[in-house]
Amino acid sequence: MDVRPDTIEASEMNERIDAHLRSVDGYKYEIMFDQLKGSKVVMDEPEPIGKSEGPSAAMMLSAAVGHCLTSSLRFCMSKSRAGPTEILTDVETSLVRNERGRWRIGGIKVKIKPSIEDVDLEKLERCKGLFEDFCIVTASVREGIKVDVEFER
Repeated sequence: MDVRPDTIEASEMNERIDAHLRSVDGYKYEIMFDQLKGSKVVMDEPEPIGKSEGPSAAMMLSAAVGHCLTSSLRFCMSKSRAGPTEILTDVETSLVRNERGRWRIGGIKVKIKPSIEDVDLEKLERCKGLFEDFCIVTASVREGIKVDVEFER
């Protein structure tokens, strides 16, 4: 039995994500995704810049890393025919200033706490060695992500 997430058929995964942001008020934006018709996410910057009416980009990155890792672990465990009854994940993202005084993400610490039966502990140990490599977001952040920016009128 192959429990690696990379064995998912390509047709089950989107190879592209299209996000569209619309300014609402100040630094508050509605984000829509082509892949989630009718769904909106609201993001904002914290006070005093924004109004804290939604998560900031740094918060969303923090949540994305935690969600991706937790989902990858759950996927591995389910393929192993084991499953945590619950997974609690805490993500601590540190913000630091660089040499020019600009805020940057200095690091991300993730603590995953699966509730699991003793009979499945061996399967959990096996998944611990596999799941991180298949988390798209975490692996991409670790490797650095190329970002191209262009302006259009």
